[in-house]
Amino acid sequence: MLILCAYTHAKLGLASNAGVPVTEKTQKVPSSAQMLSGDALVKYVNENQVLFKAKITPASHEVKYKLMDLKFKIQASGKVIDDDSGIDIDIPESFDSRKKWANCSSLFDIRDQSNCGSCWAISSAAAMSDRICISTNGAKQVRISATDIMSCCEYCGFGCEGGWTALAWEFFDTEGVVTGGNYRATGCCRPYPIPPCGHHGNETYYGECSGIAPTPDCKKKCQLGYRRHYVLDKFYGKKYYHIRNSVKAIQRDLMENGPLVASFEVYEDFAYYESGIYKYTAGMPRGYHSVKIIGWGKENDTDYWLVANSWHNDWGENGYFRIIRGTNECGIEEDAVASLVDLDH
Repeated sequence: MLILCAYTHAKLGLASNAGVPVTEKTQKVPSSAQMLSGDALVKYVNENQVLFKAKITPASHEVKYKLMDLKFKIQASGKVIDDDSGIDIDIPESFDSRKKWANCSSLFDIRDQSNCGSCWAISSAAAMSDRICISTNGAKQVRISATDIMSCCEYCGFGCEGGWTALAWEFFDTEGVVTGGNYRATGCCRPYPIPPCGHHGNETYYGECSGIAPTPDCKKKCQLGYRRHYVLDKFYGKKYYHIRNSVKAIQRDLMENGPLVASFEVYEDFAYYESGIYKYTAGMPRGYHSVKIIGWGKENDTDYWLVANSWHNDWGENGYFRIIRGTNECGIEEDAVASLVDLDH
């Protein structure tokens, strides 16, 4: 693992920025609130702010199996888009990718990473799927395989232990990624191999979330019954890029090219998020998480990002959450990543 990690950092000039868990963000919250957990934390959150509601659910205790270590908070080399790049366009007060590209069914998906820290691969695969549809005007309606990324990209990270989104997009550019889907999905090459854990309404129950699932093996062949060859099933990106600390650049890219991936520090209170606009209020850092930004809006004079999570559609606001926009809340605006789609490959 040490050799692979060193290779990964050398490959893209990555420099760890995780540091110690006591961040500038935690220092702005009273020390007594930082130490809260469980019922006491939920009570504190609901009594001391009005932006979002917190609630304890069985899923609250499963979050620890879904997060990455803070070591995956990094800075990566590569092309950087800033406020001055691109054509200047009017930015509306609100935007939702699902409304602009309503014919792209993948935009309405909420994936379930289960008890695996694969958010870096799942969020990337989800955004890749959206961008393929958008760039082909709806002609290509596919679901890109998170399994292919997390198992076959040796330099991207450590599968269910976490990984780097920038490298997932670089893998998309250079190696290509096959089609996938949810657990036991048919009509695709490599669906997600880990069943949802915990109870989800009337859906099939596969067991509780217990420990971190093993990373699937890299299999360069499609599942039985899918007639397309693995190599021929691949889709490719080109010229992956970063958008750092630029709200306008993220907004422009969303409007022009579709959803992109961002990562942020997860604090204890996010595990209890129920609805509303999230803003860190209580608890200590618990890990790092990658998600798909699909739009933005404003509610009661509070700007927010609209984000698709990968913790099932019964979490949060039907699988989505909103988070404060414009203040780099929990680092979510530090390093958004995406790529264009290579239509000629």
